[in-house]
Amino acid sequence: MKNLNITLFLQAMLVLAACHETPATGGDHTAYFAPLDSGVQTGGVKIIPISTPKGTFNIWTKRMGNNPKIKVLLITGGPGATHEYAEAFDSFFPQEEIEYIYYDQLGCGNSDNPKDTALYDLNRSVEEVEQVRKALNLTNENFYVWGHSWGGVVAMEYALKYQDNLKALIISDMMASAKDYNDYAANVLAKQMDPKILDSIRAIEAKGDFDNPKYMELLMPNFYAKHICRLPEFPDPVLRAMGKMNESLYRTMQGPSEFGLSGKLTNWDVKGKLPQIKVPTLSIGAKYDTMDPEHMKWIAGQVQNGSYLYCPNGSHLCMYDDQAVYMKGLVKFILAVNNGEKKVALN
Repeated sequence: MKNLNITLFLQAMLVLAACHETPATGGDHTAYFAPLDSGVQTGGVKIIPISTPKGTFNIWTKRMGNNPKIKVLLITGGPGATHEYAEAFDSFFPQEEIEYIYYDQLGCGNSDNPKDTALYDLNRSVEEVEQVRKALNLTNENFYVWGHSWGGVVAMEYALKYQDNLKALIISDMMASAKDYNDYAANVLAKQMDPKILDSIRAIEAKGDFDNPKYMELLMPNFYAKHICRLPEFPDPVLRAMGKMNESLYRTMQGPSEFGLSGKLTNWDVKGKLPQIKVPTLSIGAKYDTMDPEHMKWIAGQVQNGSYLYCPNGSHLCMYDDQAVYMKGLVKFILAVNNGEKKVALN
């Protein structure tokens, strides 16, 4: 009985010691969760008025955490998806005291939707990000841009124009050329599909019958489940984001087909400009992605200070279906840049 009591005592001491260990980031998280001001608290939400050629509209943002040295703006994809599918970061960034900012682009989610396709423009989207940056007081000492898919297009263009305002750039699951993306879709992804299924999909596309329920019925098991998210069920944040997709924005920029770009982005290409990007840059690719992972690796070699993260079990949403690799690598990159590193070995 005495030995049992001693054992219990030692276990209790170990538990107490663990409770008082210093977190990996070196703080007690009090400052991280502290409000930025003493006014009415809104959970970090800030509505930002932005100027456009068609007037002023409101953009919704939500700050998570408080770290003066690291502020990551999350630019999600689609085009037309909401911030919600990025909610996976809630399980990883706070414990590392990484501040991050949810952001619904114009026409998406909680932001204004003027329903004017003239405003669906890449250059205008870049200027929108710059206005958001200014409103949030983000600087080249703390401003990280994470762009996924279409968000990666915006992020690359933003860096090419405004990199003096950046601390680091993160390009997740996006190639630097619409032509290369289309070639990969046609020569690699399409050839992996059952020819009969592909013929049926192509027949619907040829008729322009993209609203036909059969189109999505064919795509979901034969394309989405293999190249968008390989989990048995799509996570709730992904379903919510997909359910609120601005289809008009998506089709205007991307085009209606899932096999390559055919909208306003058809001729988009910044491959030759990548060497101009000097800020630390992380490119993320995945084996089963809709984007060529070798192209993503190539991007990291073209920018001046590039790092590459490869997700061997992931697809387009590898922050979910190869989560451990994705989050570990992303966090390592952000913290390394914060410590002064420009290139980071991740795989």
